[in-house]
Amino acid sequence: MQKILGWLFTPLYLLIFLWAICTCHVLQFLGKHLIGYKAQKKAADIMGWFILYGLRVLGTRITISPLPDLPKDKPLLVISNHQSLFDIGVLVTLFAPHHAKFVSKIELSRGIPGISYNLRHGGSVLIDRQNPRQALPALQEFAKFLAANNYCGCIFPEGTRAVDGKVKPFKVKGLTTLLQELPDATILPLALDGLWELVQYDYKPIPFGVHIKANILTPIDRTGKTDEEIVMECEQQIRKQLGQLDTPPAGSEKKN
Repeated sequence: MQKILGWLFTPLYLLIFLWAICTCHVLQFLGKHLIGYKAQKKAADIMGWFILYGLRVLGTRITISPLPDLPKDKPLLVISNHQSLFDIGVLVTLFAPHHAKFVSKIELSRGIPGISYNLRHGGSVLIDRQNPRQALPALQEFAKFLAANNYCGCIFPEGTRAVDGKVKPFKVKGLTTLLQELPDATILPLALDGLWELVQYDYKPIPFGVHIKANILTPIDRTGKTDEEIVMECEQQIRKQLGQLDTPPAGSEKKN
């Protein structure tokens, strides 16, 4: 029944999705060139809201932890597991007050109206996974940008989405670069759950009645910890929240 209803309502959601990304692409372009960053960001935030809450036409239940009282006089680094492209809508909406920016693969910088434009022009960093020499300086510049503006950087350390919801071992190298460059940042783990179910049929259809959750976890106390230990603690918090503590820890990926 979940799949049958999905076939009925997926076209309606896709209309909402296409309307949101195309309309907000235009609004971002006009906002950026006529007014400036604030207008472009507002259009991107609206797009993220429609991408996320438009899922309600598919009977999707959305449970999001309330945003804690986070300092705005220092940068924020959100470390999350990755389950689908819908994750971006969750993070854009949840961390809108903190100006969410992303570490994204360069392939997403083209071909998706609204989303690609925001990644290129909204302050995110685009990583070419075929060119490791590009990644380090790009991440360093990204960290400086976050620190200068006290913005929120969002990273998915698994490197790719988990199609079955099982957390992949975190890749330490890129994340430790950000931690080194952002010694004053608040480190906030985020556990996403259920979003992989939305794409389990490769959008054919998006199933009806999925329950998605975004659980904000305990900020990491960095005192006396190495960057690798911080990464491992983030991964372990996320695994614990998702009931996956029996899967391999981050230590197995330290050489990546």
